[in-house]
Amino acid sequence: MEKRKLGKSNLWVSKMGLGCMSLGTDEVKAAGIIEAAIEEGVNYFDTADLYDYGVNEEMVGKILAPFRDEVIIATKVGNRWNEQKDGWRWDPSKKYIKEAVKNSLRRLKTDYIDLYQLHGGTIEDPIDETIEAFEELKAEGLIRFYGISSIRPNVIREYVNRSAIDSIMMQYNLLDRRPEELMPFLTENDVSVVTRGSVAKGMLSDKMLELREEQFEELEYLNYSAQELYEFYESVKAKLLSRSDRTLNELALQFNLSNSSVAAVVVGASSIEQVRDNARAVNARPLSNEEMGILSILTKNNRYSSHR
Repeated sequence: MEKRKLGKSNLWVSKMGLGCMSLGTDEVKAAGIIEAAIEEGVNYFDTADLYDYGVNEEMVGKILAPFRDEVIIATKVGNRWNEQKDGWRWDPSKKYIKEAVKNSLRRLKTDYIDLYQLHGGTIEDPIDETIEAFEELKAEGLIRFYGISSIRPNVIREYVNRSAIDSIMMQYNLLDRRPEELMPFLTENDVSVVTRGSVAKGMLSDKMLELREEQFEELEYLNYSAQELYEFYESVKAKLLSRSDRTLNELALQFNLSNSSVAAVVVGASSIEQVRDNARAVNARPLSNEEMGILSILTKNNRYSSHR
């Protein structure tokens, strides 16, 4: 599988990363999924301390231990569980980040984290203090590089302008093209995009093509109406899928990968077959100019709200 350079770092990530949030807590099943991903050439695994109260990190670390030198482990920090474990609060303080990283390292059974990401962020945060925490962790060798996971343009611009981040994890897909307004700025600053939500929570999976018009009545996505969604799928079938052997999943993932700002699409999987299907999709031929043109016409170039 092709690997792409992540920002200014020396990390080369597979163009498909495995999003580990959907692994569940069955370790045997999770091991099968992770090992299938490695067999397909995936070297990039994304988790967070928030997932399953840290159990996800523990499981991912244990399964990846035999492959540690061959893989890139990314995790996140900033969301702090309360003592009852029934909610969390946002804490981007230097003190908490430097405390939390030690817990993540312990759970992941590793001496270092390849990519440590701030799991959100607001413009009211103590941004310089947060950056200082990441820089100190980098100097101490506990993390190799850092980034943020955010969809807030104002926050993203602040971190790009004030820090040495190498990546932004953002929701980006055919139906949510908002990140495109930021991508030229990120490219200019040599910051890579890692995409999540690439299949829009299943809205860009092939099962949607089987729905009848009346089944769209209750569906909506961002500012797409039910009728617009129905027309989108019908047009994709008529103008693209009927003329090739592609799947909608393939179109969706290749659309993301066609953008030069994107280093990798991080996709979850709840089965081995889903891993292999996603790998087939990202290893397929890139979209042609004609396909890109049709897809761009069929979708809205959404805009972020001004307050974000």
